[in-house]
Amino acid sequence: MVEVAGALIEKDGRFLICQRPPEKKRGTLWEFVGGKWEPGETGEEALARECMEELDIVVAVGERFMDVVHTYPEGTIHLTIYHATIVSGTPRLLEHTAMRYITPAEIPEYAFCPADEPVLAKI
Repeated sequence: MVEVAGALIEKDGRFLICQRPPEKKRGTLWEFVGGKWEPGETGEEALARECMEELDIVVAVGERFMDVVHTYPEGTIHLTIYHATIVSGTPRLLEHTAMRYITPAEIPEYAFCPADEPVLAKI
């Protein structure tokens, strides 16, 4: 099972989502910023690193929001979503093709990665 950390970054009643590049698995689908844990990392450390690599931001990782286990054709992931706050930087697209802050009411307007569906239902 692959460990993955994701960020629930909220601002003014909206939360941040990013669109995956078309050449990646699940290309063009929307997701929370984050990624796989490296060996020896905690989920919080992985999330902070991924936010820097993907959006050039420093985040303060807060409480765990929820965990999801999802099986894709290539394998099973354990996704841990954490509350996170941007403490430095302005998000820039370094890996994704687009980003948006959306309200919970706007969720149906976007196609998300299947592992994110339980998270979106809780939001």
